[in-house]
Amino acid sequence: MIDLEDFDCPICTKPLIATIFQRDNGHPACSVCCPILRNKCLFLAMDKVLESICIPCSVLGCTKNVCYGGLSATEKECTLSLCACPVPGCKYTASYKDVYNHYNISHQKSFCWERPMHDMFTFGMSFILELDINDRVSIMREHEKSLLFVFQCFKKLCGVYVTVCCIAPSSPEVEDFSYNLSYDMGGQTMIYKSLKVKNIRKVSLQIPQDNFMLIPQSLLHGELLNIEVSIKRMNEV
Repeated sequence: MIDLEDFDCPICTKPLIATIFQRDNGHPACSVCCPILRNKCLFLAMDKVLESICIPCSVLGCTKNVCYGGLSATEKECTLSLCACPVPGCKYTASYKDVYNHYNISHQKSFCWERPMHDMFTFGMSFILELDINDRVSIMREHEKSLLFVFQCFKKLCGVYVTVCCIAPSSPEVEDFSYNLSYDMGGQTMIYKSLKVKNIRKVSLQIPQDNFMLIPQSLLHGELLNIEVSIKRMNEV
């Protein structure tokens, strides 16, 4: 009987993942811990051992088997991984499709009462989205794939950061998307083209480090932003 704890990094106690290093005392170490070590070398034999061990996916309800060395990536990629409802204050968590259904039943009418049924879009079709820079979170629905897309505004002295994320794990089943944003004010037009929509399982209130449009303070007029949006499947771009 294999004890899976034997395949944990003895330093951080997390499952070993390739590439694995061997210390001078013969014990293994994961690639995360290796920078703090000296006298280390690649432990290719252990890489092969981990690749040969398959265990059930750790995500509740999933019946797939995964490589033990890929456990850390499994939770991010499994379609049943828990995602959080993007509505501020809501504590609901479930798979991304269940979160979509939960939003439709519990939040859609109250969260979008000013524009009922105008929070849906079709991939490849442009639409105008009115964002209140003080709300910070706006939600749009795509029915075909049962996906929620979150638009966030972060107001700072330099201007407003605008981001677009998809509530879903980074799974091939979800597909990859890109988006374009166009903002016009007083005859000046800003266009932002994103290479890829970021998939997230929980909305963050931290200012993004990348993948955002920054509208400078000089182009702002009031608290509302009217932005033309287009979200496309990457295989159709």
